[in-house]
Amino acid sequence: MVHVPASHVAFAGDSLLLHGSLPDVAVAVRHALDNGETRPIVVMDALTAQVIDLDLRGTNAEIVARLAGAHDTPKSDDAAGLRSSGPGRPRLGVVSREVSLLPRHWDWLKTQRGGASATLRRLVDEARGSSGNRDRVVAAQEAVDHYLRVMAGDRPHYEEALRAFYAKRDADLERHSAGWPVDVRVHLQTLVRRCREAQCP
Repeated sequence: MVHVPASHVAFAGDSLLLHGSLPDVAVAVRHALDNGETRPIVVMDALTAQVIDLDLRGTNAEIVARLAGAHDTPKSDDAAGLRSSGPGRPRLGVVSREVSLLPRHWDWLKTQRGGASATLRRLVDEARGSSGNRDRVVAAQEAVDHYLRVMAGDRPHYEEALRAFYAKRDADLERHSAGWPVDVRVHLQTLVRRCREAQCP
């Protein structure tokens, strides 16, 4: 069996229902609902805090199979932008896709060593290298922000906690969130710690 990381969390009200792979979380949510759970259930990506909508119809096996199918299907925007312009070099992991550029861009690419494809790959790698850390910091901050809005937006001291987070006053953040449910605080602390680590040189 392929190992799937514990990538999602499910909360039933203020309580953590499960932290695990999406199929495991989906089955746990279905089990909780079948057993009369009445609290609102929120499922989200454990790292980004993006809320996930689950299709819980059918048996557990059907739910898991449906999630596996969704995971294997290319995202709509990727599929729309995908056009086979040749076989590429699949053994090297090279994928051919359409790129739309103005004539002056193509003219400039023609003058670069290695041709257009090699130049584009080099430019992308350079951009990733220069902005990668900044992108990680922004993504980690957005995860904390989103998690706070979803799980604490109507709780006491939410705004103070949010301001403390962005000001990097983590002691104040803990103080403002001290009265929140334990499970909500624990995952918040995990996301904040990840964000602070992302900002380290």
